[in-house]
Amino acid sequence: MSHVPTVAEVTALHRAYAPTRAAFEKVHTHCGIVWRIAEQLLDGPAGAGVDRDLVRAGCLLHDIGVYRLYDEDGRLDGANYVRHGLLGVEILRKEGLPESLHRFCSCHTGVGLTRDDVLSRQLPIPVDDYLAESVEERLVMYADKFHSKSNPPRFLRPDTFAAKIRRFGDDKVVAFQALADEFGTPELDALSAEFGHRVT
Repeated sequence: MSHVPTVAEVTALHRAYAPTRAAFEKVHTHCGIVWRIAEQLLDGPAGAGVDRDLVRAGCLLHDIGVYRLYDEDGRLDGANYVRHGLLGVEILRKEGLPESLHRFCSCHTGVGLTRDDVLSRQLPIPVDDYLAESVEERLVMYADKFHSKSNPPRFLRPDTFAAKIRRFGDDKVVAFQALADEFGTPELDALSAEFGHRVT
């Protein structure tokens, strides 16, 4: 599968790697919601010239590595959650998907992880920069910030997410604001009503 996969092909991958029905519902639904948010932002002025098919595939695949963190009883390994991006890269590589899609997995955590973040926080991933570079990568990373797979899942307002990442440094809040300036702010109330996830 060396092309950008269709929605049906991505769904089949989710089904193949999800260890339980509940994990599939949580991760696949989240990825679909992130695409709905990105789609909304693509309709704004920042969407001109952006590869929509690539953004759609990036949104739908960015969290596929999360499945590798569930045990046989459906419990998520929260301590190693930061590894889910690289685990996703392993899955996409195994499936023969193009390198352009791998980066949506490895470079969407927070507003990007730097080598300094990995070292100073002693994260269980190889020391490197994991930063969204292309406009498509930045858009997927940004759209992801507005929905959480928490229990229960919820939508996050911009100020809620900014408060959440402030503990990692004011530079992270500045980076998030730069993304907001670039792409605008999504409207979450209709999605909240549709999916039954509250906005916080």
